[in-house]
Amino acid sequence: MPQLLIELFSEEIPARMQKRAEEDLARLLGEKLKAAGLEPKKIETFSGPRRIALVIDDLPAGTPDVREERKGPRVGAPEKAIEGFVKGAGLASINDAKVQADPKGDFYVAVIEKRGAKTADVVATAVPEIVRAFPWPKSMRSRSADLQWVRPLHNALCVFDGKAVAIDLPGVKSEAITWGHRFHAPRAIPVANLAQYEGGLRNAKVLIDREERKKIILDGARTVCSQRGLELVEDIGLLEEVCGLAEWPVVLLGDMDPAFLDLPGEVIRLSMRTHQKYFAVRDPKTQKLAPHFVVVANIAAKDGGAAIAAGNARVLSARLNDARYFWDVDRFHDPITRKQPKKLDDPARIEKLKQIVFHQKLGSVWDKVERVRALAKELCAVTGADAALVDRAAVLMKCDLVTEVVGEFPELQGQIGRQLAVLQGEHESVATAVEDHYRPLGPNDRVPTDKVAVTLALADKFDTLVGLWVVAGEKPTGSSDAFGLRRAALGVVRTVLSTQVRMELANVISKALDGYAGSEEDKVAAGANAMFEVEEFFADRLAVQLRDQNRSHDLVDAVFALGDDDLVRIVARVEALDAFLKTEDGANLLAGYKRAANILRAEEKKNSDLSSALQKHEFDSAQLKEVEEKSLSEALDAAHAKAKSAVESEKFADAMTALAALRAPVDKFFDKVLVNAPEENLRMNRLKLLTRMRDALHAVADFSKIEG
Repeated sequence: MPQLLIELFSEEIPARMQKRAEEDLARLLGEKLKAAGLEPKKIETFSGPRRIALVIDDLPAGTPDVREERKGPRVGAPEKAIEGFVKGAGLASINDAKVQADPKGDFYVAVIEKRGAKTADVVATAVPEIVRAFPWPKSMRSRSADLQWVRPLHNALCVFDGKAVAIDLPGVKSEAITWGHRFHAPRAIPVANLAQYEGGLRNAKVLIDREERKKIILDGARTVCSQRGLELVEDIGLLEEVCGLAEWPVVLLGDMDPAFLDLPGEVIRLSMRTHQKYFAVRDPKTQKLAPHFVVVANIAAKDGGAAIAAGNARVLSARLNDARYFWDVDRFHDPITRKQPKKLDDPARIEKLKQIVFHQKLGSVWDKVERVRALAKELCAVTGADAALVDRAAVLMKCDLVTEVVGEFPELQGQIGRQLAVLQGEHESVATAVEDHYRPLGPNDRVPTDKVAVTLALADKFDTLVGLWVVAGEKPTGSSDAFGLRRAALGVVRTVLSTQVRMELANVISKALDGYAGSEEDKVAAGANAMFEVEEFFADRLAVQLRDQNRSHDLVDAVFALGDDDLVRIVARVEALDAFLKTEDGANLLAGYKRAANILRAEEKKNSDLSSALQKHEFDSAQLKEVEEKSLSEALDAAHAKAKSAVESEKFADAMTALAALRAPVDKFFDKVLVNAPEENLRMNRLKLLTRMRDALHAVADFSKIEG
């Protein structure tokens, strides 16, 4: 089938936008083609510093002819209805419609025939619409035309079946040509198909495939490091960005002044990564940073890149000199002479924290520190952390926010605090907690393990959640979570489950609320609301976490419904329940529960007072007539007691084993016993037996919440 090739050639596209632009171009064109009756099987995309492109190999020459019969109003219908039908069907008059007999009468039917369109025409119409609606994060408006693109757009290449297709965009050329490397081969290259496009650009020092460029960069970086006995500090995010900066990547190893190695490694790596787009290098023996860096050039220099590497080394030295000055300012009162060491909790820093607003309704950052100190002290009882160390870590935890280094590199919050804490001789756990109280920062980040860090991380997140949710009213919505409350809640869930910290959510939420000013009456009202809403929020986050582990969300609901808010215990119940329901006994018992619940629900609809009547009705074993109902009653007595005892001992697998014994008696009961017996006393007694069965299962979980 004919091949379609499109390239949008412009000035330099920001590297971070290129991959997404590929995906958006393929999606938008795919939607346009599908709407026209053309459905490509595969769309291959390319991108680079100055172009985004795609190719489709399986498009037909045109769209198929379409014949549609549209049924209209009945013959003799009101004039208005007929006029609307004629207009909607595109007929000249009702006489152009045919009359079709139907069991309900005669109806007008319009036969609409649409001739297929040439694929080239469909594409020529679609591309300008896509360009105008392209979802760039940021774009520029053309001075001479009403057209926006990420950078000035120069040419819209479009070739179908070897022939150029004109794309009508104001102020933009549409020629079947592209251009090679800006320095090595800037000449125009004629294009008729993908092979000519890809081969011509390769000869002109342009590689259009992102994955190929990434492989060249990664392999080249490893090679130049290995040749010097070094090891590359690999960085997937930086690799993605750098491959968008070079059309013809050339990997070089540069040398850095070894004197800069006295800076924190995080500062060196971030200076390289953020400002210069360099890869860091380390000594494989010591695993410490080496005085070198890897830079990716976009040109094959005649001197092998020596001048490029040297120039980049000079620029890096300037950056690191700035970083060293910031580091010295943070460590010393006199950064010039490097005398008079400055404490992390220097009074001047604490005063600055008091001036920084955490939230308009929640006070300053230092106010938050004081609340976290109080809450962390309470949490020591459940985490087992040393209260004195926790208190010291709480005082220091936010102080690095007002350091010069963090001001320049916000990503280093916590890490710089840890470095400064170590320098001033703080306990190892205190220094670790200053950095790790932010963790986990996302679903793939590690969780803290040191008890002091765990305590501080939990206290900080609970304070954030309760303060922003309850006091400030900043609840997340379906489309917005400006303060990252979902991340904070998931961080609590992951930390608690990883460290097996046993706590009652309602109790911790209440203690967190105590840290805020207000009357006791207000706190009681707000606390009740918080416990309900925030606990539900935790249940949702726990469900998300377990869903990632292939656990069904309804199992979390079934356990939460019992009022348990110990996350560790909830997960243990969910895991035992999940394993039980996957067995034949569990599946059949759930079916029996659903049947019993349906019978009770149906009877309650007939008699609104049935629920209260059943509560008052005393179960009478003497009225049991059938063998099957006697067996079920005896099994319930034994299973309920065993399950309840096992749950109290947190032996949830044993509780499920006890419930499994009900499977056979329940099956036989429903096979042989008529629940709605004609005799009132007998019927009420059997309904009471079903409520006993429901209660027995509810000792483990609310089975009504379980789907299936």
